[in-house]
Amino acid sequence: MDRKLFVVTNRKLIKDGNLINVTEAIVKGGADAIILREKDLSSKELYSLAVKMQEVVMDRIPLVINGDYNVAVKCKADGIQLSYNTFLDFDKAYDKLKGVSIHSLEEAKKVYDIGANYVLAGHIFNTACKAGLPGRGIEFLNEICSDVSLPVIAIGGIELNNIDSILRAGAKGAALMSSVMEAENPEETVYNMKEAIDNY
Repeated sequence: MDRKLFVVTNRKLIKDGNLINVTEAIVKGGADAIILREKDLSSKELYSLAVKMQEVVMDRIPLVINGDYNVAVKCKADGIQLSYNTFLDFDKAYDKLKGVSIHSLEEAKKVYDIGANYVLAGHIFNTACKAGLPGRGIEFLNEICSDVSLPVIAIGGIELNNIDSILRAGAKGAALMSSVMEAENPEETVYNMKEAIDNY
């Protein structure tokens, strides 16, 4: 797996709330995948939003649905992102991209054994989204990257000034949320991070 840049959505962080415009900016900026993560929406609302985003993305990059298997199947998404506990009971016959959010080496090993395609490991650095919870740090990331034969995508407080340390620890890429959702120019934010990853 080449090094990747994922973007995780949170429309509530967008100044004007327009996730569709930000979606286009994410694609133009060069991101490798979008994870649609809007946990407050009903399945019906999430499906409707996913379809609108697919119309913008137009198969240029994968659109992954967070947490809702039925929506992922119904809209024929490119994959699904699940919590560790949900993945343990997940339909192993699902043949699209399967990502799992993990918070320990043991979890990473377990999901590798049962068929995950990649793991989202975090949160690595302190972030406002996890206020009061200290980041797990580079040593945590390095341990997982060293011991698990799965692509590891790091998440949590990742910025241009620390992306090199993430990649040096063995991560196959990074996932951004706040820095893109809150950006005045999300396309430029994505472009700059993607360039830093590609040039590492």
